[in-house]
Amino acid sequence: MLLTIAPNSHPKTWQYTNSTNLQFFPHPSKIKTQPSIIIPKAYDNGDNNSIESTAGKIKRKVLSKEGRTKFNILPDREFYAYPKFVTHVDDRFISNLTNLYRKCLRPEFEILDLMSSWVSHLPQEVKYKRVVGHGLNAQELAKNPRLDYFFVKDLNKDQKLEFENCSFDAVLCTVSVQYLQQPEKVFAEVFRVLKPGGVFIVSFSNRLFYEKAISAWRDSTGYGRVQLVVQYFQCVEGFTQSEVIRRLPSGADLENKSPLSSIMQLIGLLSASSDPFYAVVAYRNFKPV
Repeated sequence: MLLTIAPNSHPKTWQYTNSTNLQFFPHPSKIKTQPSIIIPKAYDNGDNNSIESTAGKIKRKVLSKEGRTKFNILPDREFYAYPKFVTHVDDRFISNLTNLYRKCLRPEFEILDLMSSWVSHLPQEVKYKRVVGHGLNAQELAKNPRLDYFFVKDLNKDQKLEFENCSFDAVLCTVSVQYLQQPEKVFAEVFRVLKPGGVFIVSFSNRLFYEKAISAWRDSTGYGRVQLVVQYFQCVEGFTQSEVIRRLPSGADLENKSPLSSIMQLIGLLSASSDPFYAVVAYRNFKPV
């Protein structure tokens, strides 16, 4: 099925849609011709222990049923129905992330920014070939100046990405991986839409919407969360060995901080000098030289 954009798209008409009639919207400031976007075939072959995509397969499940649960069980689209024009991490984290993007992403790249928002962390001085954004609130995405197109979709309801195989040179996921209830399937889809040698960069800190994060993330430490994301990559056949990047506040012991300490920091009973920076990076099939 070929998807197209209505030429007179207007913010008031942006709606949540299911995967069979998902709409891609051009950013209001960048109206241009819509590239061909094709819905891929479903990759679930009926075997829960071997879920195949058109370009790879999930070798094993990482999370238990309990590990995927959230305190707030309402659909995520309801939680994000109203825009949250806030900055989720501090300036030092953003600087570390932008420098990582500056190192890994080239101007000719086509980029998919998953679970994005109104803020871009891409280096301002670099113009990329195409940046497609995804999120749960159209108003937030419409304010992101770096997006050429965007679409609204709940990845906890439907993990398929409506793009052809090998569509992107890079996929990004910033401070949002903690909300994925089916990360194995999402990572398999990312693998499918990446070009060979394409990079997937997953970054996060210790901040979160506590009631919407999965149990396996809430109950873990900084070190444990890094290992969890590493396992997400390892469970999909074809990703290279993950590279882990840590930038911790000097003197802070955040790697093994207890979940209780993290909760106290979130509600203001404890403070940290700055947000810890974690990133896990892997490539489809091989790392380009």
